[in-house]
Amino acid sequence: MFEALTMTRRDKFRPKTAMVLAAGLGKRMRPITSTIPKPLIAVRGKALIDYSLDALARNGVEKIVVNVHYLPDLMRAHLRRRQGPEIVISDETDMLLESGGGIVRALPELGPNPFFVINSDTFWIDGYRDNLDLMTDLWDPARMDAMLLIADMRQATGYDGKGDFTMDVEGRLARVGERDMSPFIYAGAAILKPELFAGMAEEKFSLNRIFDQAIEADRLFGARLDGLWLTVGTPGAIAEAEATFLASASASAA
Repeated sequence: MFEALTMTRRDKFRPKTAMVLAAGLGKRMRPITSTIPKPLIAVRGKALIDYSLDALARNGVEKIVVNVHYLPDLMRAHLRRRQGPEIVISDETDMLLESGGGIVRALPELGPNPFFVINSDTFWIDGYRDNLDLMTDLWDPARMDAMLLIADMRQATGYDGKGDFTMDVEGRLARVGERDMSPFIYAGAAILKPELFAGMAEEKFSLNRIFDQAIEADRLFGARLDGLWLTVGTPGAIAEAEATFLASASASAA
């Protein structure tokens, strides 16, 4: 009976739409990105963006909006070959709107309910749990406006920052102080309410504005990632990500 109730709750709150942020220029990945957009760079023979799209498909998402700007014809051709959920292109070739502005432009396609947002250049190796399913399980729209997937630095490759947030015992997030450090990193996936963008114009702005807005309302929460988090920000990080995959597969087989 408890399991049935849990599944009913998950189904009720599971987002059915998603945004994959794929319009960046990938400047730190040059010279690779001179001829290919960053989301199409392959890790273990698979385009970065396909890790995000596959994770969303596994979790029952029915419509995925992908924004494009740099080398958009290559992006469109790749996405046309995809099977599974409907993919809608949000065209930013006229102006790169950054993460926040890109979502504002895509809101009519994302619909009136909470939706997933995933960066196309960060991904993870799931542990015992599928991490998007874990987020859905913890998502509580009565007390949350946004939930972020949060990795511990010890779970991360390709990251050299000071951390992004602090997290209390209930999962509530706050910004790291300017001179402080925290082990908690934003892992590039979120559930957001569309109401967070109410009245905002299609202009360049970062999702950090939305995160800070939710913090001020005491309604930004985190879900701890289960597994390993990988970010591919430079050419050298590709080999590191592939080595992490190999080590993880070897550990699982042992």
